[in-house]
Amino acid sequence: MTYDRLVCANCAAPVTEGRCPVCRANRARMQQQSPWGNLGPSALLALFLLLVATAAALVVANQPA
Repeated sequence: MTYDRLVCANCAAPVTEGRCPVCRANRARMQQQSPWGNLGPSALLALFLLLVATAAALVVANQPA
């Protein structure tokens, strides 16, 4: 899950706004945790489909003639 959709339980504001110390700490922790955490679901799906297409192209290219 990306942190842009999270709501803080402390101040009930979106975590991305960083209104309270809890929001700012969680936002910083999530940004450092994973480089993939900032990607949305559609971007991850696009990367996965690109990987599958590349693998399929490599299999077809290595077929004996």
